[in-house]
Amino acid sequence: MRFTKMHGLGNDYVYVNCFEETVDNPAEVSIKVSDRHFGIGSDGLVLIKPSDTADFRMDMFNADGSQAEMCGNAIRCVGKYVYDHGMTRKEKISVETLAGIKYLDFKIEDGKVTWVTVDMGEPELRPEFIPVVSEGENVINEPIHAAGQDWEMTCVSMGNPHCVIFIQESVKDFPLHEIGPQFESHERFPKRINTEFIEVLDRKTVNMRVWERGSGETMACGTGACAATVAAILCGHTEDEITLHLPGGDLLIRWNRDNNRVYMTGPATIVFDGEIEL
Repeated sequence: MRFTKMHGLGNDYVYVNCFEETVDNPAEVSIKVSDRHFGIGSDGLVLIKPSDTADFRMDMFNADGSQAEMCGNAIRCVGKYVYDHGMTRKEKISVETLAGIKYLDFKIEDGKVTWVTVDMGEPELRPEFIPVVSEGENVINEPIHAAGQDWEMTCVSMGNPHCVIFIQESVKDFPLHEIGPQFESHERFPKRINTEFIEVLDRKTVNMRVWERGSGETMACGTGACAATVAAILCGHTEDEITLHLPGGDLLIRWNRDNNRVYMTGPATIVFDGEIEL
């Protein structure tokens, strides 16, 4: 199987051009290629496919083989892949995902995509559609007991579910690998959850680390950054456009509340091309 390894702020995936390759069992392949000792090493597998409703389709699988509805860092890399490989000459494209069609706008330098802005769509705040077990109309600063402690969570779906926790301590020193799994498998999240732990620096800047369902800690999470921005605004911590510092780099996120859409801007990087025996 021919592949390209790419990353968005260190959130790395193995990308396969399914216009040319066939992947019969993507869940199993994702587990194999994600292994950093016996495979390529990645947070999962991304398949780039034809679409009947958009310019391209993205199917994304986590390192444990589970399929995800959407991935913000991965979709930026899909945009760079199709443009840099000559599959499109358009500087604005649409990509079909399990979370609906997303729209990408490229910044081109020397004939290559360097930055991608993605219209991530409307944030979902209704508990039943995130999903999260709650009796309210939304989940904003709602108490939750997890990992032996009491927390306040704000839950948002940006195509996949996110639980945002604001902490007073430095996220750098936060025991994410101990606490993250306790949220992921918590009984209040019937489809598991991605959890962002946020340290607010000022009205325009936050630090963030994320524990993703099916992958553990990743260097960055695009949908998580969008969810964290919406949560920070709803909780009164920040303005409508903020910079998020993640372990892999920075994302600029803007929530336009006039049209209720979230826009994510960040880089996409090709690491290498190769082949792997399956």
